[in-house]
Parts: sequence; C-alpha cells; structure tokens
Amino acid sequence: MATDYLTRGALSGAAGGLVYGLFQATVGNSFVAGLETFESGHGHGAGPAVDGVTTAAVSVGGGVLWGLLFGIAVFGVGYYFLEPALPGAGATKRLALAAAGFLTVSGAPWLVLPPQPPGVEQALPTETRMLWYGGLMALGALVAGLCVSTYRRTGDRHPAITAVATALPLALLAVPVALAPANPVTGPVPAALATAYRWTVVVGQMGLWATVAAVHARLGDPALVTDGTEFAATAD
Repeated sequence: MATDYLTRGALSGAAGGLVYGLFQATVGNSFVAGLETFESGHGHGAGPAVDGVTTAAVSVGGGVLWGLLFGIAVFGVGYYFLEPALPGAGATKRLALAAAGFLTVSGAPWLVLPPQPPGVEQALPTETRMLWYGGLMALGALVAGLCVSTYRRTGDRHPAITAVATALPLALLAVPVALAPANPVTGPVPAALATAYRWTVVVGQMGLWATVAAVHARLGDPALVTDGTEFAATAD
C-alpha cells in the first residue's frame, strides 16, 4: 500500500512540475530576460534559437524535478501518514495538504525573505538567510499543523467560528516578521518590477501545489487489498 501512495505522489508531482516548468519556460523566463536587459542598461538582440530552446528545456526539466520532490515527499509520504488527520474528504484533503506544503516551503519563509529578481544584492549574508529560511519553514509547518488541529476541534460549530479559529494560528507568522533582522536590498530593478517578479514566483508556486493536489485527487485513494477484497484506504 505504501508503494501505491508513493506512485500516486510521484505521478501527481510530475504533472504539477510539468505545469510549473512550462509556466517558468514561458512567463518566468520572459520576465527574467526582461529584468536582465533592464539591468544591463541597454537592449540585446535575440540570441540563437538553441539558447531559448535549451533554457526552456532546463526550466521544464527543473520544474518536473521540483514537482517530483514535492509530490513524493508531501503527497506520497506525507499523505500516507497524515491522511486521517487532514480535514474534509477527497479534493479538500489534498487542497489542505497543498496549502500546508506551500506555507511550509515558501509562504512562511517569503514573509521575511521574499524572492529577489536577478541583479539584486541582499544585506544579510547567505548563512544567515539560510538559517532564517530553515527556521521559518519549521514555523510554517507548525502553524499549518495548528490550523488543521483547530479546524478539527471546531468543525462542528458555526462555519464562521470554524473559519476564524482555523485562521487564528496564522497570526504566529507575524512574530518572525517583527523580529527578523533588516535585510535591505540594492540593485537597478525598480521596486514595482521587483514586486511584479515576486508575485510571478508566488503564482508559479501556487500553480504547482494546486496542480499536484488536483491530479492527486483525480487519481483517487489507493485501495487496501486484503484477501482479495478492496477497502478504501481511508477506512478505519
């Protein structure tokens, strides 16, 4: 049965990674190329076609690898152990797990260390940023767990009460934002373009997680086979 979970996680991760890679190969790479041209201070002619094809292929391949990593780790191993605790059923479970994954891997760390466009230099040294990023990932996982736990405790109450109570642990994310050391950045990219670049990265990551969740839900739950009889994997 564990193999079935890993297989479904890998398939859904590959699908999500492919979508993410295609997004990067089209929207993301075009944005980065524009920023690099802006940084250089003058335009560049179009390079050889093979350069664009190679860059796109690398983006797609890298996206698939990221998707496989997230799919196997989160929707393979993680879903196997966390399925009974996840709220809702079917697609809702997957979306909850995808939201927790996004919050852990990207959402919480980006509150303090947002993605930076090419050419931007950060004041904090790399080692410090890595320590903060790791700590924020741990906090993101903790907050996601608290949100799920709160939902399960208040799920039988009024929907408004449940929604507020479930979102309440997110307030903990304000603590590192207030305590984090300043990290001023310098570079030629205007603030508006830097903000647009960050949102492009956020949209790409959200699309990755949403696609993985949707494909995983489409694949369904593995069946627990005992003596030739199949039972739903979620059965108690």
